[in-house]
Amino acid sequence: MDIIEKAKKIELVIFDIDGVMTDGGLFFDNHGGEYKAFNSLDGHGLRMLQECGVQVAIITGRKSELVKHRMNDLGISIIYQGYRDKTPAFEELLKEVNLDKDQITYVGDDVIDLPIMSQLDFAIAVQNAHPFVKQHAHWITDRSGGHGAVRDVCEFILEAKGLLDEKLHSYLYSKN
Repeated sequence: MDIIEKAKKIELVIFDIDGVMTDGGLFFDNHGGEYKAFNSLDGHGLRMLQECGVQVAIITGRKSELVKHRMNDLGISIIYQGYRDKTPAFEELLKEVNLDKDQITYVGDDVIDLPIMSQLDFAIAVQNAHPFVKQHAHWITDRSGGHGAVRDVCEFILEAKGLLDEKLHSYLYSKN
């Protein structure tokens, strides 16, 4: 089955955070406060994906209030944080969403993402992913994590489903 056919089936996209939704940089102040930069183009891509009926979930190894806040802002409620071994979170998520694995994709950048990626028919790596992860991905984004990779994923899936042109053109018209 070709990659477009695999993408067309996707009903849930699971994203890692550090290195996928961010560039992987971790910034801390002198008091241990954490800062992350999220790309606004990625954010709007996530909104478009959800508006077109595709669910979004997060499975990340770190735990951060920033992630909770940003995902809440984007309307993403399925969030698993603090899972260095991401497999238990994935198994719990499978029970929650009631989808087959061929309806799910995972977007990762590092080797700790491979236990989930290797279970799926359509796994995605960001452009700046570890080379070993890229070897095991079915598709690689044009842009790097934190720099539009998430938008690449969102638009690729919407295009495969035949929804992207209509969604983009909807912004040309006034909503009066």
